[in-house]
Amino acid sequence: MADSPLPDVLTLQRIGENRFSAPHPADDPEGRNVVFSGQLLAQMIMAGDACFEGALEVKSIQAIFSRAGTYEHPMELRGETTHAGRTFGSSTITAFQGDRLLSRGMLLMNSDEPDLVRHGPTAPQVTQPNALAPDAVSLGFPGSETRTLPDQDAVGLDGTPEKSFWLRCPGGGASTAANQAMLAWSQPGELIGLALRPHDDEVSIEDAHVTLSTGVIAHTIHFQERFDIADWLLIQVGATAIGRGRVYGEGRAFDRAGNLVSTFSQDSMVKSAPQSLDPKRSL
Repeated sequence: MADSPLPDVLTLQRIGENRFSAPHPADDPEGRNVVFSGQLLAQMIMAGDACFEGALEVKSIQAIFSRAGTYEHPMELRGETTHAGRTFGSSTITAFQGDRLLSRGMLLMNSDEPDLVRHGPTAPQVTQPNALAPDAVSLGFPGSETRTLPDQDAVGLDGTPEKSFWLRCPGGGASTAANQAMLAWSQPGELIGLALRPHDDEVSIEDAHVTLSTGVIAHTIHFQERFDIADWLLIQVGATAIGRGRVYGEGRAFDRAGNLVSTFSQDSMVKSAPQSLDPKRSL
């Protein structure tokens, strides 16, 4: 792991037993004063790690985003340990603003153990990041760099839209939990726009939060291997299905050596807005 200080947005202040004040980033990543789901995932991972005092690491997190938070008010994370064993543990982390419950995550914790047997998927052969231009805009972790593979019309074997990009966070994470948190922050932002790509003659992601009501409603992450996010990770996302006002998508992350380090899935909302959701823009 990189020997780096913990970024401010991942530095939680303990305010009680398994209670933490969670800071907001300096800039609103989506420009709409709504707490980004990736931030909540990342900070829940850091809270889970703190509840177990680093004795176990996050194996998976399953979060539901019930209400939108705002950057105008402080956010508190409250942890409840449901099991604490030698090799496995579990906890729930709930995000509040005042008495308003925003989101709740369930975390499975585990210890690192030697292989009994091993197999995993092979990373695809793609253009390496040094041959690609940096993306001008990214919803990755603050300060991260992304480089998107150039085929903007890529589809999977089942015909659904896909997208691949490289991600790294210069300086890396100060711990296993910090690396996981930075990757988790960077996962949710691509799937809604990707799902709308085949339908750009009918609807556009540019209309999100104006004529379209969109948002992540649930996100699940599994971590298969440790990794150093200071080095490049290849992120593959696929918008598996869209319909009935919902999007379902999946993704995988590989390190430069081709090892699968994380898998994730996401449920989102996409539906027409009866009136403009942005007071600065009219329908």
